[in-house]
Amino acid sequence: MRNLSKVTALAVLMSLSGAVITAPVLAAPDYAKIEERKKAKTKIMGERTGKKVVKAFDLYNEDKLDEAIAMLKELEPSDDFDKATVNRYLGSMYGQKEQYKTAIKHLELAVAPDVLNFADQQQALKTLGDMYAGTEQFKKAKEAYVRWMDFTGEEDATVYTRIAQANYQLEQFRDVFEPADKAIKLQKEPNKGPYQLKLGSYFELKDYNNMVKVGEEIVRIWPDDKKAWVSLGKYYLQTEDYKKGLATMEVAYKNGYFEAEVDYKVLSNFYSLNEIPFKAAKILEESMNDKIVKRNKQNVSAVASNYHRSKNIEKAAKFYEEAAKFDDDAELYRKAGSLLLQSQNYSSAVVRLNKALELGSDKKGTIYTDLAEAYYYQEKYKQAYAAIVKAMDDPRTRKFAKGWSTYIKDKAARNGVKI
Repeated sequence: MRNLSKVTALAVLMSLSGAVITAPVLAAPDYAKIEERKKAKTKIMGERTGKKVVKAFDLYNEDKLDEAIAMLKELEPSDDFDKATVNRYLGSMYGQKEQYKTAIKHLELAVAPDVLNFADQQQALKTLGDMYAGTEQFKKAKEAYVRWMDFTGEEDATVYTRIAQANYQLEQFRDVFEPADKAIKLQKEPNKGPYQLKLGSYFELKDYNNMVKVGEEIVRIWPDDKKAWVSLGKYYLQTEDYKKGLATMEVAYKNGYFEAEVDYKVLSNFYSLNEIPFKAAKILEESMNDKIVKRNKQNVSAVASNYHRSKNIEKAAKFYEEAAKFDDDAELYRKAGSLLLQSQNYSSAVVRLNKALELGSDKKGTIYTDLAEAYYYQEKYKQAYAAIVKAMDDPRTRKFAKGWSTYIKDKAARNGVKI
C-alpha cells in the first residue's frame, strides 16, 4: 500500500482484482428495503457546512490536499448527514495521503449511522472494504464487502474475488471456492484472479486432482498464456500423470514458452519418467550448453545417468567424469571407468578406475575386478592378475575373482608370461 501515489491510491485499491481479503454468510439482502433507500429523497448538506466543503474541494483541486483536510477538520456539523458526509470526504483524502489508519477511522464514522445517500453509502462501504484489505485486516474487509452486497443487493465479480482472496490470506482455503466460483460466473470478461485463488487453495489442501482441473480450465480459456501451459505441466507431476505432463511441456517447449531453468529440468524429468532417457539427457545437455541450465554436479550427473540408461555409453562416461570433477566423487569416477571398459577404451578405463581407488571408493572389489579386465584385454597379464588378487579381499567379489584369477594365470602362461 505504501507505494501508491496520492492521486491514484483509492482508485487502485478499488480496481484491484488482486486486493488481499470464511466469509460471514455471503449476503442476505432485503430487496424491499433497498428499493426504499434508492427511492428516498436525495439529501443535501446544510448551507454552512456545504460552503466550507466547496471551499475545501477548491483547495483539493489546486493540489492543496493538506489545506483541504485542515478546512474539513474545522467543521463541527451537528447534523448526522453532514457529519457522515464530511467524514466520507476526509476518509477519501487521507486515503490519498496513504494515511490508511486515519482514513479507515473516518470512513467507519461515515458509514456507521447509515444516513448517506444511497450512492455515497455504497461507495463508502466498498472503499472501506478495499482499505481494510489493503491494510491486511481481512476479516473486517469481508464484513465490509458483505455489508456492501447486503446494502446494494448487487453481486459483483470483483467483490467476490476479494472475499475469496481474504479467505485465502486467512488460510481458510475451503472457503475460497464458493466466492471464487461466484466471481467466475459473474465475470463479463474472463479474469484469472479467482482461478488462481482456487489453484492455490487446492494446492494448500493437497487436492492435486482438482488443482489440475483448474489448470486445464485456465489453458482452455487462455490458450496463449505461456505460464499457464508451463504451470499445468508441473501440476501433472503432483498427480503422477506423466504422459499428460510430457505432452503439455512439449507443447510449451516447442512454442517457446519456457522462461526458467526449472522448465527445462521438468521437461527432462518427464522424458525420463516416460522411459525416453535419450531425450531426457539431450534436452538437459543442450540447455546447459546454451547456459540456460546451470552446469553443476546435479545436472551433469542427470545427463550422465540418462545417457547411461539410453545405452549411450561413451557420452555417459564423459558426463560421469565431468560430474566427478566437481568434488572428486569416487563413485562417479568408478562409473566412468566401468563404462569406458564396456566401450573397450581400456587404457582410459584404467585411469578413471585408479582415480576412484585413490579417492577412497568403498567398492574396491568391483573396481579391482574391472581393472583386471581392462589390463587383461590390453594383454597386461601381471597387472591383471595383481588386480584380481586384490579383488579377492572383498567378500562381495571374492568368488568371482577366484575364478578369474585362474583364467588370467593360464592365459598368461600360454602367452609366455610368468606370474
